[in-house]
Amino acid sequence: MWPLYAAGFTTAFGAHGIAANLGAFSKDAVTSLMVLGGLLALYDGAEVFLKPVFGTLADRIGARPVLLGGLIAFAAASGLYAVADSPGWLWAARLGQGAAASAFSPSASALVARLNPAAGHGRAFGSYGFCKSIGYTLGPLLGGVLAWAGGLRLLFTVLAVLGAAVAVWAALAVPVVAPLPKARQTVLDLARRLADPAFLAPTAALAAATAALSVGVGFLPVSGRAAGLGTIATGAAVSVLAACAAVVQPKAGRALDEGRLTTRGGIAAGLLLAAAGLACAMLPGLTGVLAGAALTGAGTGLITPLGFAALASSTPPERLGQTMGAAELGRELGDAGGPLLVAGVATLATLTYGYAALAVLLAAGPLLGLLRHRRRT
Repeated sequence: MWPLYAAGFTTAFGAHGIAANLGAFSKDAVTSLMVLGGLLALYDGAEVFLKPVFGTLADRIGARPVLLGGLIAFAAASGLYAVADSPGWLWAARLGQGAAASAFSPSASALVARLNPAAGHGRAFGSYGFCKSIGYTLGPLLGGVLAWAGGLRLLFTVLAVLGAAVAVWAALAVPVVAPLPKARQTVLDLARRLADPAFLAPTAALAAATAALSVGVGFLPVSGRAAGLGTIATGAAVSVLAACAAVVQPKAGRALDEGRLTTRGGIAAGLLLAAAGLACAMLPGLTGVLAGAALTGAGTGLITPLGFAALASSTPPERLGQTMGAAELGRELGDAGGPLLVAGVATLATLTYGYAALAVLLAAGPLLGLLRHRRRT
C-alpha cells in the first residue's frame, strides 16, 4: 500500500510545491498575473478533463499499468523543464504534470479499493488521504526551500526524481490486479449510475470539502492580513488547517471500519464542522483565523476518507477506476468553485459575506438530509 500512498503524496506535493512558488521564483516566465493564472490553471485544467478518461482506461487495461505510466510521465514532464530551463517549456512541463497526475491519481485510488477488503476501506483511504495532506502541507514549505536554494529548476529536478522513484517502487511492490470482466455499458447506463444518490451524495460531499479547504488555504491569509497579522501568523493558520485535515483522516477511517462511525453521520458531521469553521473565519483577529482553520481542516479530514470509502463500497469492482475518476472530477470542480463563489460574493459585499455564503451551502446538505429522513419516518 505504501507505494500508492507515495503516489498520493507525489500529486499533492507536485501541485502545491510548484503553484506556491511560481510567482516568486520565476520572474522570466511569470510576466503578469494573467500569465501566473494560466500556469496555475494548466495543472488543474488537465485533471478536470482527463481524470475520468484515465479512470475508465484503468478499468479497461488494469489500474497498475495506468499508475506506472502516469508516474513515469510525471517524472518525464518534470525533467523536461529541469533540462530545458526555459519559460516556454515551463508551460509544457506544467501541462504534462497535470496530465500525468490525471492518470496515476484515480488509478491509485482504485487500487487502494481493490487491494483492501470492504471492511478496511476506511482505514486505507484515511491513510491515503493523510499522505496527500502531508504533500499539500510540505509542498509550499519544502518547495519554497528548494526554489530558494536552486530556483524552479531544482524543484522540478526533485519532482522528476520523486516521480521516478515512486514508479520503480510501485513496479516492484504493487501486485498485478487484472481488469475484471464487465457488461457492456451504454452512455445512458453511465448517466444513470452517475446520477444515483449512492454516487452523487459522497461526490457532492467531497466537492464541498475540497471547496472549503481551498477557500481556507486561499482566503484565511487575506483575513489575517486584514486583521493586522504578519506572514508568520497567517502561514501558521494554513499549516493548522492542513495538519488538522491530515490527523483526522486516519482516525475517521479507523472509526468507520470499527463501526464507531457511519458514513452518513460522519459526512454530515464533517460538513457541519467545515461550515462552523467558515463561520468562525468571519470573526475578526487571530482567534477567528485559527478557529476557522482548525474546524475547516477537521471537517474536510472527516469527509474525505468516508466519501471515498462510500464510493468504493457502492461501486462494482470492475468500474472502480471510472467512479474514482468521476469523483476526482467533482473534487476539482469544488476546488475551483469554492474560491470563485467566495470571491464573487466578496466582490459584491465583503469577504465575511463570502465565508457566510459557502458556510450556508455546506450546512444546507446535512440539514436537508435530516428533514428528508424525518419526513420518511
